[in-house]
Amino acid sequence: MKRFKGKVALITGGGTGMGRAGALRLAAEGATVVVAGRRLAELETTAALATGMDGEIWPIIADLSAADEVERLVARVCADHGGLDLAWNNAGALGSFAPIADTAIEDFDAVLEINLRGTFLCLRQEIRAMRARGGGAIVNTSSWTAIGAMPGTAAYAASKGALDAMTRTTALEAGSDNIRINNLAPGVIVTPMSLAAIGDEEAMAPFANHAALRRVGRSEDVADALAWLLSDDARFVTGQTIAVDGGFSIGGPRPWAEAS
Repeated sequence: MKRFKGKVALITGGGTGMGRAGALRLAAEGATVVVAGRRLAELETTAALATGMDGEIWPIIADLSAADEVERLVARVCADHGGLDLAWNNAGALGSFAPIADTAIEDFDAVLEINLRGTFLCLRQEIRAMRARGGGAIVNTSSWTAIGAMPGTAAYAASKGALDAMTRTTALEAGSDNIRINNLAPGVIVTPMSLAAIGDEEAMAPFANHAALRRVGRSEDVADALAWLLSDDARFVTGQTIAVDGGFSIGGPRPWAEAS
């Protein structure tokens, strides 16, 4: 399938993990993808992995918590590639992973600055660019912690819960401009960020056992859901948060299975 031939996409946090997988997924279907973030080497690696695909990936350095840099980023995408059709606001930070009583104010603020304020800054520029284009599709990255709970993630969960609400509101605001806005809510996905917080994949076994599908996720699982939400296959879907968690948010002990 080449659902994104001729489309221009922007992915923040595209240097590793889910962002990289999403960029490659869209490029494989013909999109021109700009990946943005703070670490050029990782962004360039993502771009190099698209060699030989129908689409292409371009890296751009940007601090997504700075309003002027986000404005310049979107303006450059439009100037270099003719406009903006698709966006995935995926950049995020987990934070200090500590109980809230032990969380420094600066750490709390830093998580909300990138996860919530950064997405707000991107949304306002992306919507403006897509209005000029006649429409588009945007996906934000939420988390299962927005509806669940895990000790040590209060700042992260708060940022994602607020993002869910912001996504619903902006979807309502932008619908008349033919712009769809949705959320992906990943479960436990094997990425550099999750491994840094949890440990190696062996340490993730309890999370796998909790999920209905009895495994943790891969970045490609999220990328496939992203491609659907950004495509015309999801043309009547907006304002929604789609869990991509293998049933983690509905999982838990299964006494009926243990008894059989």
